[in-house]
Amino acid sequence: MVKSSLRMPGIWLIGAALFLCAGCKPIARSYNNLGNAKKAGGDLDAAIADYTEAIQLDPTFAAAYDNRGNAKKAKGDLEGALADYTRAIEVDPKEVFAYNNRGLARQIKGDLDGAIADYNRALEFNPTFTKAFYNRASAKALKDDPDGAIADYTRAIALDPSYAKAYNNRGTSKRDKHDLYGAIADYDRSIELNPTDANVYNNRGLAKTDKGDLAGAIADFNRALEIDQKNAVAYYNRGHARKLQRDFDGSIADYTLSIKCDPKDAQAYNNRGVSKQDKGDIDGAIADYTTALELNPNDGQAFLNRASAKADKGDQTGAAADRANAAALNTKPATSGNSSPLQAPAATQKP
Repeated sequence: MVKSSLRMPGIWLIGAALFLCAGCKPIARSYNNLGNAKKAGGDLDAAIADYTEAIQLDPTFAAAYDNRGNAKKAKGDLEGALADYTRAIEVDPKEVFAYNNRGLARQIKGDLDGAIADYNRALEFNPTFTKAFYNRASAKALKDDPDGAIADYTRAIALDPSYAKAYNNRGTSKRDKHDLYGAIADYDRSIELNPTDANVYNNRGLAKTDKGDLAGAIADFNRALEIDQKNAVAYYNRGHARKLQRDFDGSIADYTLSIKCDPKDAQAYNNRGVSKQDKGDIDGAIADYTTALELNPNDGQAFLNRASAKADKGDQTGAAADRANAAALNTKPATSGNSSPLQAPAATQKP
């Protein structure tokens, strides 16, 4: 009887705990949904607190770990985000959203192979996961695998024919392969689907510049700047197109606007220096090349350009020193223009 009387409270407590645990799951989902709403409203700290409450109520709630990881990633806490995504996968090894989102965090950290492995895993569990194809494509593009990127963007588009960002990014991968007609066709379709995306006009302008259609390129850069007046890349690229037209004043004006938007863009200073040198403003050119080198001491092209300007002034000693610095850097030719960054990889949030 003594044993029996001692065990009864324990049995009652276990039963009560199980009852309470079963009742916790709906409350945990409510906290998770509150966290989603707060994250959507930009209150990341409050969202994280709600996801944490959900996890405390239900430690097996994989989606709450995943969503908390998204909020941490949005705050720049990549290590915390990775830990949450990994915990979500441990709780539910088939949680495709967590694989996708961990891939994004790894991609941001520069671990492209790890990112692709996660996207692969997500696609094993869900072969129609459009965003995983899109994200894997962006990782392949960053690995200089345009063929792989194009294949994955094409799969994403097949699953979602209205995916404007996928058309834009596929166009950029086609441009990387020098398929300018294919690139422009993709940019055209992206613009049809989303006529207010300045980056797509910028990218189509670059493809037209590569084709030699400078007037068409400038029209696209103009449209990009109508949409986004602070788009430093579009000013830069319009400046390049105007330089190719030998409109040096227009080119200098555009590089100046680009620098105003992004004062740390060494390449804009370098290219403005080239236009100044072409106009005969040698001192102005040297000043711009010098600023470019202060911002990026490894810019071999700026050393070569400054050497040319110094030689024009008769400073052969200074020119020789700059040429030597360029040679030490194994200088490669300057690029023709700046693409807008690939459209952002796509995070996923689970209710």
